[in-house]
Amino acid sequence: MDREILSVTAPPTVTVRQGLKQSHPNIQRTRWRWHWLLILAIVAAGGYWLLTRYSQPEHLTTAAKPLTPSVPVVAVAVRQGDLPVYLTGLGSVTPLNTVTVRSRVDGQLMSVHFQEGQLVQKGELLAEIDPRPYQALLLQAQGQFARDQALLRQAHVDLDRYKLLWSQDSIAKQVLDQQAALVSQYEGAIKLDQGQIDAATVNVAYCHVTAPIAGRVGLRLVDPGNIVHSGDTNGLLVLTQLEPITVIFTIAEDHLPAVYHKLNAGERLVVDVYDRAGQKQLATGTLLTVDNQIDSATGTVRLKALLPNDDNALFPNQFVNVRLRVETQHNVTIVPDAAIQRTSQNSVVYVVKPDQTVTVRQVTVSATEGGDTSVSTGLSAGEMVVVNGVDKLQEGSKVEVRMNDDTTQKGNG
Repeated sequence: MDREILSVTAPPTVTVRQGLKQSHPNIQRTRWRWHWLLILAIVAAGGYWLLTRYSQPEHLTTAAKPLTPSVPVVAVAVRQGDLPVYLTGLGSVTPLNTVTVRSRVDGQLMSVHFQEGQLVQKGELLAEIDPRPYQALLLQAQGQFARDQALLRQAHVDLDRYKLLWSQDSIAKQVLDQQAALVSQYEGAIKLDQGQIDAATVNVAYCHVTAPIAGRVGLRLVDPGNIVHSGDTNGLLVLTQLEPITVIFTIAEDHLPAVYHKLNAGERLVVDVYDRAGQKQLATGTLLTVDNQIDSATGTVRLKALLPNDDNALFPNQFVNVRLRVETQHNVTIVPDAAIQRTSQNSVVYVVKPDQTVTVRQVTVSATEGGDTSVSTGLSAGEMVVVNGVDKLQEGSKVEVRMNDDTTQKGNG
């Protein structure tokens, strides 16, 4: 029985071992096939890379290298010259003289002899007030004067007669003294009459209102036909002197010593007056005086300048900008103010070197005026400094320089 069982189960074992021996060569061949395919793929990829690498033109390979671009800037040359130094301030045009013309007598305003806005000369007739009441008073004073003169003459004749009689001892000394006193009384009356005549004459003259100064007439304040009085507050008109004219302006108290020193030394300090926008120059004059105190609230001091104003470019109460020239720096190094880069510690500029790169240069600023700055150290005349485009620069940056004449200098790549 056991032999039969063994004979039945043995054949399958022999069959499996034989199948494995038969399939082993196929697996080996499959593995080698994949290995060769992988090698071929690697070789193909390497050949393709070499082919594309060495088949590109040389200029394309070179262009692939990153290049530092040149920064476009505007530069100007440092120059040598004179730089005026100014102090600036805000001011107001003030007439040299302003007069409110009033009547000095009471009466009816008969006529006016001016046009509003007219330029008049000193002594020119402006208005007339009815003179008849004052002419009548003058006539009365003259009549009284003539009467008292006659009485005085008669008193002198009597005095001479009494002197002769007293010398003959014909009258008492008291009579002579009384006559002498009467003569003195008439002499006093004559002086009183003369004073009344002078007063009446002045009042008659005051009926003709004349210009006390030369200037421009303002708007008429009283029309003809009205009764005017010497106590009227408004007056007849306002007369303003325009030639010459003054400008009152302020400067910081820190600048006062320099200005005061030059003014006391007799130097003529030039004052330029500009319009409200500070663009158009209106007039040029000289500094006249300095106020006697500093405004503690603002820390400023007031100054007055005198200007001829021949063309009437300045008008009373006009707001202006004032520039006071305190000195002129001669033969200094000058650069545009835009070239100066200011930091908390110092001031620097970007200087363009011959190889079209820039270098940072520390400078010492002396004064700034009208867009120009004088530099005492750090620069020489003829050097090029960057005035536009500095925000993209650093030490050694290559630049493409555009000059004032619009020519361009490019940096080497």
